[in-house]
Amino acid sequence: MPKNVLFIMCDQLRYDYLGCAGHPHLKTPNIDALAARGVRFDRAYVQSPICGPSRMSTYTGRYVRSHGSTWNNIPLRVGEMTLGDHLDPLGVRTALCGKTHMTADIEGMTRLGIDPASPKGRRIAECGFEVWDRLDGLHPTGGKVPTHYNEYLRRQGYDVENPWEDVANAAKDADGNILSGWLMENADKPARVAQEHSETPYSTSRAMEFIEDAGDQPWCLHLSYIKPHWPYIVPAPYNDMYGAEHVLSAVKSDAERTEAHPVLAAYFEHRFSKVFTRDEVRNRVIPAYMGLIAQIDDQIGRLMAWLDARDITKDTLIVFTSDHGDYLGDHWLGEKELFHDASARVPLIVVDPSPEADDTRGQVRDDLIEAIDLAPTFVDWFGGEARPHILEGRSLLPLLRGKAPEWRDAVVSEYDYSMRRARRILNQPVGDCRLTMVFDGRWKYIHAEGFRPMLYDLETDPDELCDLGDDPAFAAERDRLANRLAQWSRGHHNRVTVSDDQIARRKGGELAKGIIVGFWDGAELAEARGDGESGN
Repeated sequence: MPKNVLFIMCDQLRYDYLGCAGHPHLKTPNIDALAARGVRFDRAYVQSPICGPSRMSTYTGRYVRSHGSTWNNIPLRVGEMTLGDHLDPLGVRTALCGKTHMTADIEGMTRLGIDPASPKGRRIAECGFEVWDRLDGLHPTGGKVPTHYNEYLRRQGYDVENPWEDVANAAKDADGNILSGWLMENADKPARVAQEHSETPYSTSRAMEFIEDAGDQPWCLHLSYIKPHWPYIVPAPYNDMYGAEHVLSAVKSDAERTEAHPVLAAYFEHRFSKVFTRDEVRNRVIPAYMGLIAQIDDQIGRLMAWLDARDITKDTLIVFTSDHGDYLGDHWLGEKELFHDASARVPLIVVDPSPEADDTRGQVRDDLIEAIDLAPTFVDWFGGEARPHILEGRSLLPLLRGKAPEWRDAVVSEYDYSMRRARRILNQPVGDCRLTMVFDGRWKYIHAEGFRPMLYDLETDPDELCDLGDDPAFAAERDRLANRLAQWSRGHHNRVTVSDDQIARRKGGELAKGIIVGFWDGAELAEARGDGESGN
């Protein structure tokens, strides 16, 4: 049987909202079973805590400063290699079932004479994936429609203009009036759609159809669930599976507000933050969020049973992760976008079916992992050559197989808040709305262009409630981490056409090309030619 990769990504799933991660109420037996079959990496961080840039880093294996797609709907420039570009030469069919948040660089393709409607143009426009089914999970009336989902719902009898918005993400009252899932007051109500027709089961079914279609060809399937991302609404029976009694107290302190860093204070003013300071909002939304996760867990169980029955799992590397978290009111915030663990830290479970990984099954590792590690892991799994001048992450296979390779001492994540109201509140130039985090496993340092830094000590303050960014007692830690960040920023991020090994092998290149520089006479030249080295 061929080797395969099942790359499962949820959207906006917090690292700590799983049973195996210690949530006291939420039951996720099927995801927990994956963790028992593989390795759960407990300290995995995304390269940007928002959908688009995070995913572009995961799909390219490169930092945001390298690929340049700094916010949602900022196109990924033509020429950036993606998973498909790395895996296609290895004979792997690389397909999408669900969300990418990819925006195509149409202007760049036009400039280069690439027809976006051509086979090559379509692959570039879809982040290197063959689109089996694209369902980005945000399809309001008048916006971009999903590739197949609305038609599917109409075939099930939901005959409305936009069944995604008016059925899958809406409820109804006793009089039959449609209640929008966008409005959080409706989060406790069951979605109008039948459970089996909702987005998560639909994407699972479509994934199974792709795997059947792929047959004996090696494949990498990106099964990208939109949930538990908002709209926070879920069909029965998941809508009332959890209640207010299961809502954990918000992780926050009064000092966070009274002594807030300017950027954090600006984020307090966003509507999505203010709404989550209200208990009635959290008590209605978080049970729905948990219900959406429970539905995902059930579908993971369904998919794993299907794969096991067909003897596919023994040849398939399985990854389960998320593109970022969700504050849910922690730190007086909603949404994601900043660098507290609730936002930038994600679940990561990897199941390597190889016998070499048998000794690590069920382990929980605390290595510092970056989302960009997945692309080189997939290349390694399929036997491809390492290309560290392009792929900035590191293969996880050695860790999965009990080896102890030299590993990174810090993770880096970036965010550009220029699109948000915070920029106007702070009166910041667009180009200065940059935040960069470096975390070394204990100290989390955040550079904020134009402002003082933020600093958290997760050993003494695991909830990240005390910002030490202007405390004189911690100046040495700030300087150390600022230097670590500067070291990272000075590294090669853009030389992708020539590898380090190719440069190292260029001894004698000048002479071979007939370029003679610095010689006095023919004798010196003859000696250099004999040595095969110009001396330059």
